[in-house]
Amino acid sequence: QVQLVESGGGLVQTGGSLRLSCARSGRTSSNYAMGWFRQAPGKEREFVSAISWSGGTTDYADSVKGRFAISRDNAKNPVYLQMNSLKPEDTAVYYCAAHPRLGLPPRVQSEYSYWGQGTQVTVSS
Repeated sequence: QVQLVESGGGLVQTGGSLRLSCARSGRTSSNYAMGWFRQAPGKEREFVSAISWSGGTTDYADSVKGRFAISRDNAKNPVYLQMNSLKPEDTAVYYCAAHPRLGLPPRVQSEYSYWGQGTQVTVSS
């Protein structure tokens, strides 16, 4: 079993930045690729970004490409999502998820094995 806990969300003005963290506990000896998803009010949860186990391969949704950066430091466990140039449409609950694969995980939510509880990001205009 793997537990994921997100942190770093909050309220920020348009153009501001936030860094989300996802800490993993439990079966930390297993290798997981990781993804970030988000769900805005009244909308379905959508893919944001993903990173391979090694950190060498990343993927981004078109809506965040060039503004968000995913990274990980396996020695210290967390996976990060640096969010810059935030827009009101980035307002959502952000979730991290673990995928039992070493390479770049897919964008398909159902293929992820573990999920965090989410952290709220609110961008004011």
